[in-house]
Amino acid sequence: MNFTNLFRIALKALGNNKMRGFLTMLGIIIGVASVITMLAIGQGSKRSIRAQISEMGSNMIMIHPGADRRGGVRLDASEMQSLKLEDYKAIVNETRYVAACSPSVSSSGQTIYGANNYPTTIYGITPDYLDIRKYSLAEGTMFGEQDIISSAKVCVVGKTIVDNLFTNGESPIGKVIRFGKIPFQIVGVLTSKGYNTMGMDQDDLILAPYTTIQKRVLAITHLQSIFCSAITEEQTEEAEEEIASILRRNHKLRATDEDDFNIRSQQELSTMMNSTSDMMTVLLACIAGISLLVGGIGIMNIMYVSVTERTREIGLRMSIGAKGRDILAQFLIEAILISVTGGIIGVLLGIGASWMVKLVAGWSVYVQLYSVILSFAVCTVTGIFFGWYPAQKASNLDPIEAIRYE
Repeated sequence: MNFTNLFRIALKALGNNKMRGFLTMLGIIIGVASVITMLAIGQGSKRSIRAQISEMGSNMIMIHPGADRRGGVRLDASEMQSLKLEDYKAIVNETRYVAACSPSVSSSGQTIYGANNYPTTIYGITPDYLDIRKYSLAEGTMFGEQDIISSAKVCVVGKTIVDNLFTNGESPIGKVIRFGKIPFQIVGVLTSKGYNTMGMDQDDLILAPYTTIQKRVLAITHLQSIFCSAITEEQTEEAEEEIASILRRNHKLRATDEDDFNIRSQQELSTMMNSTSDMMTVLLACIAGISLLVGGIGIMNIMYVSVTERTREIGLRMSIGAKGRDILAQFLIEAILISVTGGIIGVLLGIGASWMVKLVAGWSVYVQLYSVILSFAVCTVTGIFFGWYPAQKASNLDPIEAIRYE
């Protein structure tokens, strides 16, 4: 018997039991739709994390003092003074893989303008900090090298500071605010960046020359941290190794001595968060994949019922010349039709559900082609796998016994 006839017989058999066929497909439909939706949510969150980290500076390197042990007591890293201005200058002058570098000192306190005040953090940096952290100016200008040399009392503020201090909507450029008791003239306003993935407000900051914060606010000569950016994200590791070598030499550390500094990069954060996102995506996909397994068991169950109900039909067909392979092919085609049709509906439903999640919940989703192909392939294999045994059983029936079956 040719394939076309077998296909028609299979379609007719399924058409005679439309509701049963649909209910059998339901497990496949839900399974495929769930897998596609879960993978879309997982990939969307991964892309969102990458975008957020990119906004923070994907090739950023942070250098902080390391904790030390003195007299048997382990000191906190924030109490250490191991980073000096000479370290910053050495990194700027000697590195090959660093594109920009800025020292950093900071202090938290109350900032005041007129009758308004707001608690915030002021950072002492150089203009390179904007390139490293991917900040830009919405209005005004950035302070320059001469302001750093003269420890000028000028600053650039974030949008959160503007919103809380200048409540009447006036332009902050040229206005003088106070941080504690120190007056600072605003020369620029940063473009808003909003909240990052850790929930931190990236607009809640004031930037000033690092020399001003060292001398006028903190009264220190050491640096609290140094921020750098590698030339490219791929060269971050080389830049870290280069910086570590320079700092160890400057600090006169022997080969057996531990580093008295810590170097961290956004690449580490990106790798960790992507790993977590991938693990959650796989977990969700596995849970959704259980529906595919349940759908496959449903196909096997219905095909068993179908073989039992049509035992006499199978016997009659075999008695007039149908071979076992024809019977096997017929029931396999039925199982594959159920799974493939369910798979197509599931794919459409999964894509639709993904966009609904984006519209209703506002989550970032991204439907990848591989997830659609993979889900469809799995449901086809499921149909063949779970449809094989009932079909094999039907093809092995004895024609005489099948005709006598009641």
